[in-house]
Amino acid sequence: MRNLKLVLRYDGSRYSGWQSQKHDENTIQGRLTVLLERLLGETIELAGSGRTDAGVHALGQVANFRTKSDIACEKLFAELNRYLPEDIAVVSVQEVPFRFHSRLNAVRKTYRYRIWNSPVHNVFERKYVYALEEALDEEAMRQAAANLCGTHDFRAFSSYRRTKKSTVRTLENITIERQGSELILTFTGDGFLYHMVRILTGTLIEVGLHKKNAGEIKEILASQDRERAGFTAPAQGLCLVCVEYGN
Repeated sequence: MRNLKLVLRYDGSRYSGWQSQKHDENTIQGRLTVLLERLLGETIELAGSGRTDAGVHALGQVANFRTKSDIACEKLFAELNRYLPEDIAVVSVQEVPFRFHSRLNAVRKTYRYRIWNSPVHNVFERKYVYALEEALDEEAMRQAAANLCGTHDFRAFSSYRRTKKSTVRTLENITIERQGSELILTFTGDGFLYHMVRILTGTLIEVGLHKKNAGEIKEILASQDRERAGFTAPAQGLCLVCVEYGN
């Protein structure tokens, strides 16, 4: 038995997210699993580093599965890219230690959110950015971002209604960078809750629009109340950039 690790990139525009669903076969995990089972002739349990939502993209999603097959990694890499649809690609296939798990062993993830901040439409990349015409106070957004960094209970920034699992996470860094008409928000942390990056982004946008102020962030965190945080930013602006693992 072998354990194989895949690094993937995909355009999530036409998919119902990463995770397979009983009544919806149009998922990234579902498409990959069906193809792997066809190529390898066995039942495959494909684990992903995390669940990207419907419409969310990835540059560096990581998955792994165990197989009895002795197929060479190079051959599987070629076969997967031959048969996958053009909006899903395998970047690498690698044999890893049997105990490796793409989700449980992840120590850090980085997400990027792109805001097209201009009255002129971004015609060619409209599926990958959130279009917002109003001017944003970037300095206020950076102040709010600084208040979000660190180890906190991020329950207010999650769409979980009820959960027994811990909602404490460490947000290592948030950068806000302007490149012409585009504002790029980058989030790095040890893990993210359901919709967390999109709610963080929506909250920072509301600060940038002066609908909230940077000083409210600590109060929102302490409240653990989803209603106190900002809106959930649209999925198309979000991309999973990379997943990191310890030695």
